[in-house]
Amino acid sequence: MSTSAVASNASTARKRVPKRSWRILNTANGLTPYVFLAPAVIVLAIALLYPIAYMIYASFLDWNPSQRIGEASWVGLRNYTFLLQDEAFHESLWVTLKFAFIVVVLEMVIGVGLALLLDRKLRGMSLLRTIFILPMMIAPIVVGLMWRYMYHPSVGVFNQTLKSWGLPSVPWLSDSNWALVSIIIADIWQWTPFIFILALAALQSLPRSALEAARIDGATPWQQIVHIKLPLMMPVLIVTCLLRLIDAFKVLEVILVMTNGGPGLSTEILSLRVARTAQEFRELGVAAAMSNYLLILLLILTVIMFVYNKVVETRAAKLRAAAEGAPL
Repeated sequence: MSTSAVASNASTARKRVPKRSWRILNTANGLTPYVFLAPAVIVLAIALLYPIAYMIYASFLDWNPSQRIGEASWVGLRNYTFLLQDEAFHESLWVTLKFAFIVVVLEMVIGVGLALLLDRKLRGMSLLRTIFILPMMIAPIVVGLMWRYMYHPSVGVFNQTLKSWGLPSVPWLSDSNWALVSIIIADIWQWTPFIFILALAALQSLPRSALEAARIDGATPWQQIVHIKLPLMMPVLIVTCLLRLIDAFKVLEVILVMTNGGPGLSTEILSLRVARTAQEFRELGVAAAMSNYLLILLLILTVIMFVYNKVVETRAAKLRAAAEGAPL
């Protein structure tokens, strides 16, 4: 049978079927992907939303671990108002903000700088990149123990080195002025490779035509970085910064092993305060309210960075199109 005959038969069969039936079939075909995705979406929604709803409900209760949640007393917003007046909570929040801001800024600068430095073809560069990402693969508790021994006042490698140079020892973890600095150094060592990997991937995905055009126009390497590479990388860098910022607010194991929040409250970040409130002080309602404050803060930061990311993506798309000679 010829092609024209097949097309004619298909057209005739289509005319015999009512238009309403064709609309139903088209609708069913359009819904098919959603039907297959529905089970996974439902399971994921339950796994994500139920714990959040449970935590929000618990934050309105005077609840301790010896009670079932149904036996706890309803106190409304008392836990939230208590935290607004609690100086220990304010101190933990300030330490968290300070820690997150410093580590994210330094990790972004070092990670992006390393990516720009290593984005070239040199002998042994693959091995060097592999070595850079090793710290990220180590468990946080192991990282905390390792750095705690390195910071040991008498046998730690840092103080031993200072003594060999004729310099006085530093109370890395026992002094409130040095403890947070010590934790920041450990965090930078562990998580800068995360920034490095994503920044390097963003660099290698840049349009080579844009870089080649900049070279032909006589742009120096520094001008290429400032005016071409960084603007085109910015959407990826913003998402990377957001992911690292969220993780920095939740860091727990390394600080727990290295200082346990001390000396005093100098390194007690909010996640550690939540764990201590729930386990040591046995105030689950207050701990849930504290977690909700942290959740609200992260949601605000996420919304701000996503809105800014949309603006940056638009600029990057225009720059990419202009560099490739495409119409805007």
